[in-house]
Amino acid sequence: MSEWWTYRLDDFLMFAPTTYQRLFALYNAQVWPAQLLALPLAALALWLLACRPARWRLACALVAAGWLWTAWAFHWRRYAGIHTAAPWFAAGFALQALVLAWLARPGSRWHMPARTGWPRGLALALVAGAVLLQPLAELLPDRPWRQAALFGLTPDATAVGTLGLLALLQRPGAGWWQAAAWAVPLLWCLASAATLWTLGLPSWRWLLLAPVLALLARWAATSSRR
Repeated sequence: MSEWWTYRLDDFLMFAPTTYQRLFALYNAQVWPAQLLALPLAALALWLLACRPARWRLACALVAAGWLWTAWAFHWRRYAGIHTAAPWFAAGFALQALVLAWLARPGSRWHMPARTGWPRGLALALVAGAVLLQPLAELLPDRPWRQAALFGLTPDATAVGTLGLLALLQRPGAGWWQAAAWAVPLLWCLASAATLWTLGLPSWRWLLLAPVLALLARWAATSSRR
């Protein structure tokens, strides 16, 4: 039996790049016409965050619905067919949906300041990138449009957009609730980046950069209030 430190990431890979990419094509075909609902709802969430920050709870609820859908329709129903850890991913995504729903509940101490500045602009850019640009960028390396990864329907774009959302939110003495809200999106970006890197897909760079940008925006917004 080989020592554990002799293993590489690709030794744990359970599928080929073509299998992973075909998963998205089949998934999009099977959930159609959910895309016709997901796209306008994602655009609505982005508009609310950018133009109606007082209505952030509705945007947060929409994002929570995207996490719940992705947990069931993508991880549980499809990804589990090629990845044995997918049921655990589904549980994590469902948990994140509950956390976001809790943050958006009436009477929550979380709020979204309407102040301007580059931290808010950076956080909104992450949301906009996840909703509008990330699905298109993933199609550039010869991936057909049927494999588009949409916000609210697939995990990577949903996690990145959620990091932008969380960077916009504030709460006095957030404590462990803030850590809980950030944990799953951050962990998923790292896990997915490792998978994409092993598969040789270039979008792994974005999944490593996005968390850094979100944490930078959050740190800058917090520092400016001191």
